[in-house]
Amino acid sequence: MNYILFDGPVRNALLPFTFTRPVADILIGIMTIRQKWEARLGSTITTITEEYLSAKFPMVEMEENVMINAAYLPNDTLVEMISDLKENQAIFRGDDVIAFFSTDNQEEVDFDSYDIIQYSDECLTVEHTWDIFSKNDAAIRADFEYLTEDRKSQPIPKSVNVISPENIFVEEGAKLEFVTLNASTGPIYIGKNTEIMEGTVIRGPFALCENAQVKLNAKIYGATTVGPGSRIGGEVKNAVLFANSNKGHDGFLGDSVLGEWCNIGADSNNSNLKNNYEEVKLWSYETEGFAKTGLQFCGLMMGDHSKCGINTMFNTGTVVGVSANIFGSGFPRNFVPSFSWGGAAGFTTYITKKAFETAKLVMGRRNIEFDETEAAILEHVFEETKKWRKD
Repeated sequence: MNYILFDGPVRNALLPFTFTRPVADILIGIMTIRQKWEARLGSTITTITEEYLSAKFPMVEMEENVMINAAYLPNDTLVEMISDLKENQAIFRGDDVIAFFSTDNQEEVDFDSYDIIQYSDECLTVEHTWDIFSKNDAAIRADFEYLTEDRKSQPIPKSVNVISPENIFVEEGAKLEFVTLNASTGPIYIGKNTEIMEGTVIRGPFALCENAQVKLNAKIYGATTVGPGSRIGGEVKNAVLFANSNKGHDGFLGDSVLGEWCNIGADSNNSNLKNNYEEVKLWSYETEGFAKTGLQFCGLMMGDHSKCGINTMFNTGTVVGVSANIFGSGFPRNFVPSFSWGGAAGFTTYITKKAFETAKLVMGRRNIEFDETEAAILEHVFEETKKWRKD
C-alpha cells in the first residue's frame, strides 16, 4: 500500500516550523512524525503539503493510497486500523479525520459516501507549536519503547554514573565518559555517533539523536530532544531542537522549540515563567494575535535559520520566525517576524541576499548544500511574511 501524510488543518497552528517543512517532518520524541509512521508501517511515506514546499517534499501517488493526518502520532491500534483500511473507508476521531482510502482516479473525497470507522482510544497529536515540547515526554517514551524492543544496548562505560540503567539505551559509536545519567525519571536514548562530554548531568526523558553532541558540564532536564547533528550546552529543560541547531554555550533554554539551522549565542537565556505566574500566551499566525496556551511554563519558539547574539534575553512566550537575526541588550518583543534584523531597539528587514550568504556558510559547515530549492522556499517565506515586518 502507498501511504501519504497530509498537513491538514493544523498546518497554520504549527507556524513558524511549517513555513519550511510539512507537518510530517516535525521532530518530537526521538523521530520525526514521518519517521515514526515509516518505521511502524514498513514503508517509505511521502507528503501532501504546500505547493512551494513540494519540490523538496514531493508526493508520490499510486492507484491505491491511504492518506494519513500528519497531526496524529502512530500507536499499535492506529497502525493496525490503518493497515486494514479498504476502499471507501475512513477513520475518524469525532469530527477529525485520521486516515482514509483513496484512488488515483478519485476526483474528490466525499466522506458522506464513506464507511466511517470511529477511533475512540487515546493518542498523541501535535496541533500547536507548544505541543512539541509539552508532549515530548510521552513521545520520547513511546519511541524509546518501539526502538529498543528486543534490542541490546551498547555497554555503558564504567566511568558513567548511572541511575536505572535498564532505562538507558546506547547506540553504536556513541562516546560518553564521566557523565551522570539519571533514567529513574524517564528513558535516556543516546543515538549513533553522538558525544556527551565530561561533567554533564542528564535526567530523563532524554533523546540525543544521531551525530548530536552535549558540551562540557551541561545540565539537562527532561523531556529534552537534541536533533540529528545539533549541539547543546549550559542548562536545558524540556526543549526540542530540530536537526543541525546549536545551543552550545552557557545560558538557559527551557520549555522551548528550535527549528533547524538555529544558533543561540553564548550566555543567552529565555524566560519560561511569567513573574505573575499567569498563563502564557503565544503569537498565533492564524489569528494574528496572541493565543492562550493553557500553560504556565512556555519559553521560545524559533523558526529555521534564526540566530541570536551573545547575552540575548527572550521574554516568556516569544515566537521568532524564519531567518531572523537578533542581537543587542534588552528584551526584544515577544513576536519577531521572519527575516527581521535587530533587537529591543528595533528591527529592519534582513534582506534575502545577506540571509542566503549566511545560510550557505552555515550549511556548508555540515557539508550540506544551500541549493536553489532551499532558496526558493525561503524566498516564498520572505514574501509571505512581509506583512508582519515594519522597517
